[in-house]
Amino acid sequence: MSRTLLLVGTRKGAFLFESDADRRDWKMRGPFCEGWPVYHAIYDADSGTIYGAAASEWHGSAVWRSRDLGETWEHSSEGITYGDEDGRKVSKVSTLMATGDKLLVGVEAPGIFESGDGGETWSLLSTLEGQPGSEVWDKPENQPPGHLGISNLLPDRRDAAHFWAVVQGIGTYETHDGGSTWAPRNKGLRRDWPADWEEVGYCVHKLVRSPSDPQRMYQQNHVGMHRSDDEGHTWTEITEGLPSEFGFAAAVHPHDRDTFYVIPLDPGHGRLMPDGKATVWRTQDAGSSWKPLRKGLPQEDAHLGVLRQGMAIDGYDSPGLYVGTSTGQVFASADAGDSWNLVADFLPSISSVEVATIA
Repeated sequence: MSRTLLLVGTRKGAFLFESDADRRDWKMRGPFCEGWPVYHAIYDADSGTIYGAAASEWHGSAVWRSRDLGETWEHSSEGITYGDEDGRKVSKVSTLMATGDKLLVGVEAPGIFESGDGGETWSLLSTLEGQPGSEVWDKPENQPPGHLGISNLLPDRRDAAHFWAVVQGIGTYETHDGGSTWAPRNKGLRRDWPADWEEVGYCVHKLVRSPSDPQRMYQQNHVGMHRSDDEGHTWTEITEGLPSEFGFAAAVHPHDRDTFYVIPLDPGHGRLMPDGKATVWRTQDAGSSWKPLRKGLPQEDAHLGVLRQGMAIDGYDSPGLYVGTSTGQVFASADAGDSWNLVADFLPSISSVEVATIA
């Protein structure tokens, strides 16, 4: 029977949760990575390796890895640097992606590093130099505390040289040649602030792609939810019917291109679920209408936040959804969001949730 592995990155290390295909009972292990803040943890099915993007105020940035499902861990930062002569510094490794025989990591200040040896050594792949907006993110004053970094990497599972990168506060870029050249993909998005460029200057929070229809993509933006029917070349807003246009996390159904999930948040500084009611919202008609999913989620004084990597979905026939909060709760649904159970409480603040099925 298949095993379901839930990977949770937190402010104080990574945690692993395991269940069977029923996804009702979970066993927790951790914390791992010696308590480093883990911003994103993934499982690479091709190598059977778990990777964690981690950054510590004391120890710097590195990528942790476990080749035995969490029994032992090691880490490396070799090569994750812009060098002493560059005015930019790597302040954080924030997102990971395995594609083909490469492992990629997005960092702040914006850049992508790659590893061809399972995370032991790294080299700079791209800073997206020369792209619209790069003159802003390369300015030292827009590095910490500005934190303009690569916040999202999205692969094309059919083509390892084709993927997308999101530069925080600037927008989405697409490459078809493994990162040698890039093109902005933000046409049709909305922004509520001035910008110096037509093609960029949009705050994309989370980008996802339908496994059942590669042309269909969705994003949760700083100002609205959006859908693309042409692989991200143009976008249509689908916010109407939601309690807020702001949020971070998003997920798309593995078998139905029209089913998409988001978690709207209060757009103010609190960035919590509205009215103290924990709610995941679902559309089953590509954004024409929305339904709140609350069964099993706390509905009184639930002042919860969820970050951009804080929701994941598995690939079972009845897909499971998983949400991790900034106050340390993990909620899971084994019926596509219709009902929810609390898997864990009292964890450190959760940065990321990913799920994998292991035969």
